[in-house]
Amino acid sequence: MMTMSQSNQPQPENTGSPRGVAVVTGAGSGVGRAIVLELAKSGVACCLVGRTLSKLEEVALLTECAGVKSIPMVADLGDLGAVAALAQRICSSRRRIDCLVHSAAAITVSRVEDSTVEEFSRLMTVNVLAPFALTKQLLPEICANRGQIVFVNSSVVSHPAPGTVTYAATKHALKGLADGLRQEVNALGVRVISVFPGRTATPLQASLFELEGRQYVPKRLLQPEDVAAMVVQALALAPTAEVTDILIRPAIKS
Repeated sequence: MMTMSQSNQPQPENTGSPRGVAVVTGAGSGVGRAIVLELAKSGVACCLVGRTLSKLEEVALLTECAGVKSIPMVADLGDLGAVAALAQRICSSRRRIDCLVHSAAAITVSRVEDSTVEEFSRLMTVNVLAPFALTKQLLPEICANRGQIVFVNSSVVSHPAPGTVTYAATKHALKGLADGLRQEVNALGVRVISVFPGRTATPLQASLFELEGRQYVPKRLLQPEDVAAMVVQALALAPTAEVTDILIRPAIKS
């Protein structure tokens, strides 16, 4: 069974305190949902963060089938006040936080001349400021537990396309956040992983294809479960190793 803790110190005998959890944003669908379900297979429960309670409750039921009890927590990551309240709720749950996975993201497709400052500002809030704020609030707990932090980024960092300028800019900022944070917390035993998936069959990608006027064929894309499997394998590494960046793309089919 995988453990989220990176500590080499022996763990105490059963004290009756609950096992640590992973906090996963964007847990109601797509890659976030797949990561939650993959973690559940290893016995890891999650705080499920998303905007739609019904989706989070559905995922929570699936984790219960795997024998773990997850906690749905509704929050709009476009509202930094809501992010602060979310952090307080997570801490008040009195569950040890061993892992934080940032999977939630927002995207718009428009060329620079058609974009607005307000649109760009919202993308920055959801994609960068919210992960920063949540990480900052939970960091003392994660460091105390020698935990791990995952930033689900995008291959757009290396391959921006017309119409993705504002989205790509936020993902560059997220990469900078992860890289800099890693330098600050590695010495404390905390691992930081950035994941750069190519086009993945998720609701967000479906909406992007629609905006681009292209046919959406999910089977031709990377699957959320593929990304989740790679993330959980990296999290399960012994504390003598660290995966810093995962670049994963759809298989090239002849």
